[in-house]
Amino acid sequence: MSFFYSFAVSVAKAVAPVVNTSVKSKSFVAGRKEIWTQLESIPKDAKVVWMHCASLGEYEQGLPVLQALKAQHPDYFYLVTFFSPSGYEVRKNHGIANLTTYLPWDTKKDVKRFIKRVNPALVMLVKYEFWPNLIRQIQHQNIPLYLVAGLFRKKHIFFKPWGKNYRKLIKGFTHLFVQNKESLQLLHQIGIENSSVSGDTRFDRVGASKEPLAFMKTFVGARKCIVAGSTWPEDEAVLADAIAQTPKDWCWLIAPHETHEEKLNKLMTKLPKGSQRYTQTNESERKDCPVLVLDTVGMLSRCYAYGAIAYVGGGMGTSGLHNILEPAAEGIPVIIGKNYQKFPEAKALINFGGVISISTANDCTKQLIELMQNDALRTEKGKQNAAFVRQNQGATQKTLDLLNQTL
Repeated sequence: MSFFYSFAVSVAKAVAPVVNTSVKSKSFVAGRKEIWTQLESIPKDAKVVWMHCASLGEYEQGLPVLQALKAQHPDYFYLVTFFSPSGYEVRKNHGIANLTTYLPWDTKKDVKRFIKRVNPALVMLVKYEFWPNLIRQIQHQNIPLYLVAGLFRKKHIFFKPWGKNYRKLIKGFTHLFVQNKESLQLLHQIGIENSSVSGDTRFDRVGASKEPLAFMKTFVGARKCIVAGSTWPEDEAVLADAIAQTPKDWCWLIAPHETHEEKLNKLMTKLPKGSQRYTQTNESERKDCPVLVLDTVGMLSRCYAYGAIAYVGGGMGTSGLHNILEPAAEGIPVIIGKNYQKFPEAKALINFGGVISISTANDCTKQLIELMQNDALRTEKGKQNAAFVRQNQGATQKTLDLLNQTL
């Protein structure tokens, strides 16, 4: 199995430069050509703490741990790697890590070269990232290896009869921090005891204070705002009728997940007259527009503080529900689509009362109008969300207590 896996990765690496056509795939290939040059910035005698994330969502989960480690151990060199261009492009200049780069292809040759150059004192993989050759090489070098905010489901290969080789991989971790009891029970069922429930580190991340956004204060003014974050076309379709029926004392901020020009232009044609794009307007032009489209990245999490209601995208399609904890932490009600079953925080918040799942455009419009008209209901659901976030904080400290024994 190991041979066939490595062969498949090598083939993918060889053909990727030929078949890549999209902007994202071109970044994926081009970025990996720069890895070896970027690694030269690591001092030869540095003590390196390395955190790897698939993309932006996993980065947000690992960030509280990375920040806390850096505060306690400022003399270490902090390396962050991404698999996805969408994570790398947004956070490559974030400033928390000393170096942010791509993860190399998971070939034996590349990961061996990478680990030899980095020579990490500690490695953290966030949530789902299990690259066999990478993990085997880390374990072969006896480097402490941790999983942060892990989440396991019964359908994962580790728990299948044919998953023996993958079970060996996770048995070799120094420790696996998981988000919930269900994940821990699954691990215990296959004999993996080097694990514990830490919780979801994103609760600590979203609870941190954020810098204000002057443009949002001006845009919203005396109105109330619905913030629709990380939307996909399927989400925007169910929101269309509610946007058309929005009273004049309310406004919308829409932050599409993808900000390609073609998709932005298509979205703008479906919005009410007077709607504007953030990057193409000044403060006075945005002041009274009914819908402002945030056509840039990196600011959405701070926009929720100016909202009275949030809609979080991803749940009406198959791309995956985006971060609902950010608006929940701001104490506002949240509406999501119908596909949320893979997200334990969504199921918990729906049961808690502060998150509403919709399946159709009519359902969406009904729920939004009720929330706009009913101040008491809106306040109650917002308080439920804020309380849930507070109750689930503390995962970072639980993780740090064990990591500090390694450093």
